[in-house]
Amino acid sequence: MSEPSGRQRSAIITGGSGGIGLACAEALVARGYDVLLTARTEGPLRAAAERLGARWVAADSADPGQFARVVAAVPHVDLLVHSAGILKGTFVRKERIEDFDEVIRANLRSAFVASQAVLPKMGPGGRIVFISSSAGEAGMKARSAYSASKAGVNAFAEALEAEVARDGIHVNVLVPAPVETPMLEEVTFEMHALQSKDVADAVLFLDALHPRVVLPRIAMRAVSEGPLAPPPVVSALVRQPRA
Repeated sequence: MSEPSGRQRSAIITGGSGGIGLACAEALVARGYDVLLTARTEGPLRAAAERLGARWVAADSADPGQFARVVAAVPHVDLLVHSAGILKGTFVRKERIEDFDEVIRANLRSAFVASQAVLPKMGPGGRIVFISSSAGEAGMKARSAYSASKAGVNAFAEALEAEVARDGIHVNVLVPAPVETPMLEEVTFEMHALQSKDVADAVLFLDALHPRVVLPRIAMRAVSEGPLAPPPVVSALVRQPRA
């Protein structure tokens, strides 16, 4: 989308120190955005921002007080890419309630906190993009908390879109199947995976849409057969020998 007259467009990216968030940041910096990265751990966040020429504020996206500092660092928000989240958990019979709560907090509560914080600084033509997961549409065995959190993000985004459409703000959900990031080391089966850049390209596509176009959801997956299929990803959990 073209820049409003007289000012640079501004984007906040959560989970911006690596994986999908970092790929989105790199793409948006190249497009001319003033990009502000945020994540919980300062060291990798600072390094990522310095490499890209972006700004950064270390914060927990699920903490309203901390995320308020992120939003305070920009005069306006044209684009929020909410990529923060964790993949954690086990079978329901074994899972601790504390771990379940941690996943819901990191993945779903953070979506609410970030959205509520940016809306006062987002005008017509603004856009919120949530990075969800195919696990939110087809629950993943032994990842019940993660699946529930992503299904919650999908429903939250749909409700939010209905609220802010009158303000000229769009809400989009990207629903990728597995993406080859360090998070996949927690997955116990091999798979054909997307690349982080593939998701970033989808964000660029949404950003280029005219505001009159409504496109609430994009589902993505890697080709799994034929000459274009990538090699399957095999995590360390799969590679390690069984006792």
